[in-house]
Amino acid sequence: MTGKVITAFSTTAKMPKMCAHYGLEHETVKIGFKYIASKMLVENVLVGGEESGGIAVAGHIPERDGIWMGLVIWEFMAKTGKKLHELIAEVYEITGPFAYNRNDMHIDEAIKLQVLENCKAGKYTAFGQFPVHHMEDLDGFKYFLTPEEWIMIRASGTEPILRVYAEASTKERVVEFLDAAKKTLLG
Repeated sequence: MTGKVITAFSTTAKMPKMCAHYGLEHETVKIGFKYIASKMLVENVLVGGEESGGIAVAGHIPERDGIWMGLVIWEFMAKTGKKLHELIAEVYEITGPFAYNRNDMHIDEAIKLQVLENCKAGKYTAFGQFPVHHMEDLDGFKYFLTPEEWIMIRASGTEPILRVYAEASTKERVVEFLDAAKKTLLG
């Protein structure tokens, strides 16, 4: 199958590598499945996904559907004879290892606004011992600590919280990133 792969800004930095491996175009959009769905309605989109696990595929409704995705995976497993852990291993062979997590910080609104202002002003150049190499701000503030490891700060659009996301090569490193971000953000 062919088509574009669209992912939300908060998803893994490994998607471009996966898409390149399979010869597929990749596009990153703002957070919120509505941005993916709107593209699926007018473009040749093979798959769209967000960090919360919401995924949609061509040939079905342009919306997250966990039951359908489970059936798609089962069908693929039946056709290939591969077990789920083998499919996951294939992903890691292409991308290398990675881990991801998110902290939802329930903090005072004034502190949340100050953190966001600090992000806009470029005040965060390191999180603890981890220097920032570059930052992207499509929808929130994604601070790359290495080319594929990052901390992202974004106020929730639906809840009164500050979300802090992290992706790294190991679960332990993700915890280190999230701890360093919390200490840096809250002083």
